[in-house]
Amino acid sequence: MNGADLIDHSPSQPEAAPRISTASNLILIDNFDSFTWNVYQYLVLEGANVTVYRNDEISLDELITIRPTQLVVSPGPGHPNTDAGISKDAIRHFSGKIPVLGVCMGEQVIYSVFGGKVEETGVILHGKTSPLRHDSKGLFEGLVQDLPVTRYHSLGGTHLTLPQCLEVSSWVASGRNRESSIIMGVRHKELLVEGVQFHPESILTAEGRAMFKNFLMMQGGTWKENEQFRAERAAGAHVNAFGKKSKTSATNETLETASNGQKKISILDEIFAHRKTAVEAQKQIPSQRPSDLQASYNLEIAPPQISFPERLRRSPYSLSLMAEIKRASPSKGDIALNVCAAEQARKYALAGASVISVLTEPKWFKGSVEDLRAVRQSLDGMPNRPAVLRKEFIFDEYQILEGRLAGCDSVLLIVKMLNEQTLKRLYLFSKSLGMEPLVEVNTPDEMEIAIQLGAQVIGVNNRDLTSFNVDLETTSRLMADVPKETIVCALSGIADMNDVRAYQSQGVGAVLVGEALMRAERPDEFANRLLGSSQAIRRVHERYDVLVKICGTRTPEAAKVAAKAGADMIGIILVQGRKRCVSTESALAIAKVVRTTSKSGPRRSSVLTLENSHQSKQYFEHTTNFFCREDRSLLVGVFQNQPLSYILSQVKLLNLDVVQLHGSEPIEWATLIPVPVIRRFGLDDEGIGRRGYHALPLLDSASGGTGQRVDASAIKSVLGLDEGLRVVLAGGLDSDNMNSVIADLSECFSQVVAVDVSSGVEENGSQSLEKIQEFVKAAKDAWGR
Repeated sequence: MNGADLIDHSPSQPEAAPRISTASNLILIDNFDSFTWNVYQYLVLEGANVTVYRNDEISLDELITIRPTQLVVSPGPGHPNTDAGISKDAIRHFSGKIPVLGVCMGEQVIYSVFGGKVEETGVILHGKTSPLRHDSKGLFEGLVQDLPVTRYHSLGGTHLTLPQCLEVSSWVASGRNRESSIIMGVRHKELLVEGVQFHPESILTAEGRAMFKNFLMMQGGTWKENEQFRAERAAGAHVNAFGKKSKTSATNETLETASNGQKKISILDEIFAHRKTAVEAQKQIPSQRPSDLQASYNLEIAPPQISFPERLRRSPYSLSLMAEIKRASPSKGDIALNVCAAEQARKYALAGASVISVLTEPKWFKGSVEDLRAVRQSLDGMPNRPAVLRKEFIFDEYQILEGRLAGCDSVLLIVKMLNEQTLKRLYLFSKSLGMEPLVEVNTPDEMEIAIQLGAQVIGVNNRDLTSFNVDLETTSRLMADVPKETIVCALSGIADMNDVRAYQSQGVGAVLVGEALMRAERPDEFANRLLGSSQAIRRVHERYDVLVKICGTRTPEAAKVAAKAGADMIGIILVQGRKRCVSTESALAIAKVVRTTSKSGPRRSSVLTLENSHQSKQYFEHTTNFFCREDRSLLVGVFQNQPLSYILSQVKLLNLDVVQLHGSEPIEWATLIPVPVIRRFGLDDEGIGRRGYHALPLLDSASGGTGQRVDASAIKSVLGLDEGLRVVLAGGLDSDNMNSVIADLSECFSQVVAVDVSSGVEENGSQSLEKIQEFVKAAKDAWGR
């Protein structure tokens, strides 16, 4: 029976799908349950030819002679050990030979057959829905999380008796911990056997037909065999999601004819085939298996993400810039093999890029997932950071999940290399991870597919991936039918402003530039020339003065003098045993003075002004502004190797504005302290320029307060390695040596945004009010020149 005579009354997918040739003889075992009809209906509507047998009307030998293409075991009343009839023997025999699916009691039979124990779950459910979590594999491939599913059961498999050969594929719980959840699905680790405790055939279950569709597309008796069949289907002629011949150029349809009349493989086919082999091999490596990636993702350790379309809509240019990190390409060979991806990403961000595209294909483009991870880490803490795109030949959900864990905000899906069913599945999976993909097209037919898919961002590749010929008018020709709200990006072949001038008037939203930017000495200047910005990005240092911190303050009088002199920060030592440590009583008195005394001196602008709010900004340039308060000084509590709980209690007690960590505290503590953190570093210490943690690093020669100068050449070496680094300078400073310090630092002095003094304002072991005033004035005068 085909689906022409059936009507799906559920609110989704009401039409029958085309017949599936590999599901021509599906056997459905009926365990005397009315839901068996619903299961039958969905299987037939999805293209299967189905025959139903009651569990007591056919023997195993008779089943074997029928030679089923798939076996499905239905729901049913009772217990799987006593009321399932032929179901258990059928599952034992056909597991490893053909695809096997169990629903509700059918799942319990699978659980029992492989050695698990089915018992009461403690919850009786009849027609209730629950949000389902799943591993995105098998039946659940391409489906979003938290699907409402319908449950009718009081029995279920237990975690304690879960057979070693089975894995939990779906579950219902308040959190994401599978061990504290109710099992809703199991899957054999090697054999192509799946079971679900809920009812996908229920009208209240979302995407039930999609689950059956996923099952019917499975072939073979093992998951390994299924992958082999899947690869063969991907390499052959494709049938799209609507049952007609795909308009895309499938892999075997992009073959070119050589002069000898033989078919030759295009470069796209060659890359595709190579990536499939490499990805399949990677999936077998412990720690990199799909289950390993999913387990990591479930822990929510993937880096925070931003909206790819929204970031594309924000640009300092008339067109958004998608800047690509590309070491090589099949058409141009080696471009920049020695480039540091993380360093290049920061250059692109500061050049005004809205998106950084990272090629991760290793053989032809010399990229890697490690490049992607490093790029994302390099942007940590950067205000208004660019979105990160994984540019890869993606054909598997595994690659999308891998990219998300490495920190990408979007992935590339190439219409030319995917049939429409796979394209849709990958698109929905990416969306389920919070990422809107970039859907790449090259022809009118491919553009139609992308529009029907609902893609919010469509990239038009000006380079034909089969011939590698470039035609910059390709983007212009394909703009006509694109919905107004869709962002169109011009990809490939763009080298100068003449190439983009037409795009600016045609509604193109962004251009992707790779080779030209990789070869540019100054990406920011090249981007300005390329996009013809009327508001060129200019970075202007406007120094009115340097930030001044008076540390080791022990009396309210000294605090008041420092504030009136214009000190930006007043530090108190809260480390027992240090000679400058203050009591709680003194600290409270100093805190009161700091908060009630107006700061005098000239008003100070930001260290760095950016003329366009859409421009990315260096992390330390942003955090320096945390310490720029015009009305009063900031109170800084200085700690050294004390418990985090003590630090937090002092922040609350004294209402500290800033915490300074002066010992060997973990860098991560900065994220756990509710005020900005200054952290002391020696010049040889790791992590000085680590973004996203301390607001400013403080460079000092020793433990603080010794009066020992830091070697200027060593400071210049540290600052010279990272032009985005901004520091607080301490150690041996006084009012008499400000000018010489600046001279010694030469061109690096602008990276010193604050100076810290302790012993330099003391006399006979006590703070000198006069020296405090002299130091503040000397520092402001010297740095303000």
